[in-house]
Amino acid sequence: MRFALSEDQTLLQDSLTKALADLSSLDRVRRFADGGEATAPDIWAGLSELGLPGLLVPEEHGGLGLGLLEAALAAEALGRVVAPTPFLGSAVLAPLALRLGGSDEQKRAWLPKLADGGATAGAAISEPIAGARDGAGVTAEGGKLTGKALFALDAMAADLLVVADRSGVLHLAAKADASEILPSIDATRRLTELTFRGAPAEALSSNQALDRLRDAAWVMIAADTLGACQTMLDRAVEYAKERKQFGRTIGSFQAVKHLCAEMAAELEPARALVWYAAYAFDNAPEEASLMAAHAKAHTSEIGRFIARTATEVHGGIGMTDLLGLHYWFKRIGQNRQLLGGPERVRELAARMQGLAA
Repeated sequence: MRFALSEDQTLLQDSLTKALADLSSLDRVRRFADGGEATAPDIWAGLSELGLPGLLVPEEHGGLGLGLLEAALAAEALGRVVAPTPFLGSAVLAPLALRLGGSDEQKRAWLPKLADGGATAGAAISEPIAGARDGAGVTAEGGKLTGKALFALDAMAADLLVVADRSGVLHLAAKADASEILPSIDATRRLTELTFRGAPAEALSSNQALDRLRDAAWVMIAADTLGACQTMLDRAVEYAKERKQFGRTIGSFQAVKHLCAEMAAELEPARALVWYAAYAFDNAPEEASLMAAHAKAHTSEIGRFIARTATEVHGGIGMTDLLGLHYWFKRIGQNRQLLGGPERVRELAARMQGLAA
């Protein structure tokens, strides 16, 4: 059996990659990173014209009704240009949460708005997945939320929040009582601290929704890392073909060839793993959680290797702001820890297989 992308899937990724070359150029990413913007509405508006926010929204609610594999291909393309977009919260986690546990009324109210980009959504699900810290954690009582959620995704300017309480139940909230951007190594993605002081919220009905959101988020983060790694590898190869030392391009030196070959050898199998994890989410539910964990943990490890090695190929210029390589380096580093570092994810994978208590 040959597992490969369909013609439509390849066209989707190629079209998005071409559009992002203009929408999320390095100059635009740098302006976002240096300017302190909460969002980049121009980039999201351009992607909305292509239908990206509606990838996972059912057709009856104005979306494309596609699967997580298509979303992973989009995430990979976004990772290639470290695009500052609310894709994970608005186009993946919120639509999935509504599909899994939303009422008909909630779906009618939010899915069409999310599908056309007219509304954006954020997700605060870190504590029950990656573990609470600094007294964080949200409790729900009487239709109201109280507590603090750290590392919320795409939440700073969101119209809708998907919030997980301490017990793992998901809730929809219009807004938090206070929000603050958290400092992080990746200036191209805003993480938020949300504070709730009795904020009204509506609980979603599915008991399995958080696990499914966790799996989807792990796959999307892995795909984003995959895209960022590909760009770092491509840029390292291009630089090795141009940079001359001792009268020769450095790409002709055996040591540099080995560095580039090792990066490619690590990256290519990871692509198949991420694609299969995304495919399993919709088509092999009995494997979905384990495959998502493997994809997240493995890309976290090879991401660190590729980020470091690509920077080494560039030599001293690799650390300069002028080149911009650090944006991909830092995105990969943040992805490594987001919603659980590789050690925690591997521990959860071991529990899924009965290999750990």
